[in-house]
Amino acid sequence: MCLTMHFCYSSASEDLGCRRGDFSRKHYGSVELLISSDADGAIQRAGRFRVENGSSDEVHYTPGTWRRTDVHLENPEYHTRWFFKYFLGKVHQNYVGTDAEKNPFYLSVVLSDQNNQRVPQYRAILWRKTGTLKISLPYSPTKTLSVKSILSAMNMDRFEKGPREILNPDIQKDLLVLEEQEGSVNFKFGVLYAKDGQLTDDEMFSNETGSESFEKFLNLLGDTITLQGWAGYRGGLDTKNDTTGIKSIYTVYQGHELMFHVSTMLPYSKENKQQVERKRHIGNDIVTIVFQEGDDASSSFKPSMIRSHFTRILHVDSVCQEKNEVLKIFSEESVPLFGPPLPSPPVFTDHQEFRDFLLVKLINGEKATLETPTFAQKRQRTLDMLIRSLYQDLTPDLHKNMLNRRSFSDVLPESPKSARKKEEARQAEFVRIGQALKLKTIVRGDAPTSLVTTGLCRKEPWESQPFCSTFPYEIVCADSWGQSLLVATEAAGVMLLDALPPVQVFDKTIVVKQMHVLEPQDLLITRADKGKDARLYVFRLSGLKRGLEERQLVRSKCDSRENKLEKTKGCHLYSINTHHGSELRIVAAIRNKLLLITRKHPRFEGLSAVAPGPDSPVEEFQYIREICLCDPPVVMALVDGPTGENDNMICVAYKHQFDLINESTGDAYRLHHVDANRVNFVAAIDVYEDGEAGLLLCYNYICYYKKVCPFNGSTPMIQSNTSDFHFSWNQMPNAIVCAFPYILAFTTDSIEIRLVVNGNLVYTAVVPELQLSASRFRFHSQTNSISSGSNQ
Repeated sequence: MCLTMHFCYSSASEDLGCRRGDFSRKHYGSVELLISSDADGAIQRAGRFRVENGSSDEVHYTPGTWRRTDVHLENPEYHTRWFFKYFLGKVHQNYVGTDAEKNPFYLSVVLSDQNNQRVPQYRAILWRKTGTLKISLPYSPTKTLSVKSILSAMNMDRFEKGPREILNPDIQKDLLVLEEQEGSVNFKFGVLYAKDGQLTDDEMFSNETGSESFEKFLNLLGDTITLQGWAGYRGGLDTKNDTTGIKSIYTVYQGHELMFHVSTMLPYSKENKQQVERKRHIGNDIVTIVFQEGDDASSSFKPSMIRSHFTRILHVDSVCQEKNEVLKIFSEESVPLFGPPLPSPPVFTDHQEFRDFLLVKLINGEKATLETPTFAQKRQRTLDMLIRSLYQDLTPDLHKNMLNRRSFSDVLPESPKSARKKEEARQAEFVRIGQALKLKTIVRGDAPTSLVTTGLCRKEPWESQPFCSTFPYEIVCADSWGQSLLVATEAAGVMLLDALPPVQVFDKTIVVKQMHVLEPQDLLITRADKGKDARLYVFRLSGLKRGLEERQLVRSKCDSRENKLEKTKGCHLYSINTHHGSELRIVAAIRNKLLLITRKHPRFEGLSAVAPGPDSPVEEFQYIREICLCDPPVVMALVDGPTGENDNMICVAYKHQFDLINESTGDAYRLHHVDANRVNFVAAIDVYEDGEAGLLLCYNYICYYKKVCPFNGSTPMIQSNTSDFHFSWNQMPNAIVCAFPYILAFTTDSIEIRLVVNGNLVYTAVVPELQLSASRFRFHSQTNSISSGSNQ
């Protein structure tokens, strides 16, 4: 079955980097030095904050037209808390060992179903002091999987002590504690009420009651609950003796319990001007909402007005004259980017939509803050202490039967035939203890869940639909042509799929391995690969279309002799520039040689405006130069320079490295070295942040973002940049597609969707027997990703 996955955007969402294949961090605010002064003008406090106020260089949209579909929880716990979801209470293996630096580590492995989709796969979690690493590996009934191969996939090949299996079922409790160090599934947020003209936190904390609009805002956030006897998540409030107030605001959002520390509901003291009891709670909240009265409230607020050593993010909410919600967000400079970005202008006319946005922004903000150096170092110290303590507890068992003596190169065990009953009894006890722990965690309210309680029936920006349910051939490659799909197969040649039965365009004498349909330029580029005769062919789309309409004979290899680019014989890979400026550029790889080709007279007219010309466009192409490499490239991408004058680059991947090649001089510069024994190169994707070139380098489970600018003459500046980042996929991708603001990894049975700006996970779709065939970014409406597989 062929499926299409559409990424649909309204025009209002295009201001977030969906156009021209660019993305921008400016939509997530700009860093400013904010200063507060006293009545005499003396500076009291200063700090650097990222300010999000919805301003943009793009067109501002009328309030009420904003209909974003990409308001997502980032790294949702029901996707990331693997041990609780897939391991706890199920038969699995746990191992302990020490790495080459003598640091203890733990490995957990389970054979599980992929979200009940009948797709068995191995899931593995590596617990180390630096954090956890999670990967999925395909299951094969005919191929055994060893612990050594799992650790090798996690880039661990050297050990001080090889892993041994832990048979004690109580290890599950300790590993659950390690996973809980990733952060709480429930959250507490501060809510501070500020009257018009109040400029200090002492004034704000001294408000005994709020206004009518503030009460409406609280009702929007959640329900008013009585604290005494409250059995749910309490967020540090007293639920026995009313020492922290009588009532509070509480809600459940997408499985997360949220408690709000509301300043006007916390105890008030007339004698204490600083309201220490109120500050004790709100001042210790990582994220705080400041509800400020007044028409010009958000512009007069500065985060330095709130004195706290703990608060990192402030959401300033106000109500404008039209009774619409206006939002402004301040984050400390060290807090990583988090979404969703504010609309432009930051005005919400729909209260339910505003609530959805605000709660997601609050949760994502707290998660992002936990990645700042201060919190990350604290978490790492705690994790290191817990791992070492657990290792010391297990040390006495190293010479006992509690730890299995199998070598770490042995395969993952099934039930031993020689002691089946004993093993079955051990597994039953293992499962019983795990299920009891799971139930206890759920009752305690600390369980990650996918329960959705937004009350909104919001369509996601991605949706799949069948394109062709009965296509009988295996697809080699494809590209979209109008509303149709041009498909290359080995058994039946190249076919055009649309609403009608498939129409053959080329017979099977042309074995196409790569293709690009360039409709604005009236071009089809293909790489036909059959032994030594592999080469590039170029065709006019208008000529192919005319042949189909006139029902001419299917083209063969013999009919396409005039369409060969002769110098490309032996080509095993080619790449084109994705952002066509003044000319089309093609780089063909012929073993360890690169051949740069450009088009003499680009034709940008639409198909209807194409002037008659020769049937073959071969004469329009010219060979610019050859560049020799040390090895044949596995992956290539063309990078546009800011001027196009001697600063265009070619990214190539071979051996254990990504290099940048200057198109004009052929000089090579090391971009990234891969520190792994085995490298599976997946893709190099050129992206443009605010018009400046960058690259997404994807290999194994890793995706690196590297900025490749500014250019200094013909030499790229590729030293480490503060905007560089990397993240890990949960499963090794076969292909990567950018559909801004998202990046998608296509694996053998899933589509993993993350955000380009920070690599955070937003969704995982399970599609068994998946293969990406083609993707096309339609700059004004949507992205289509076309894949073959079953949709379940």
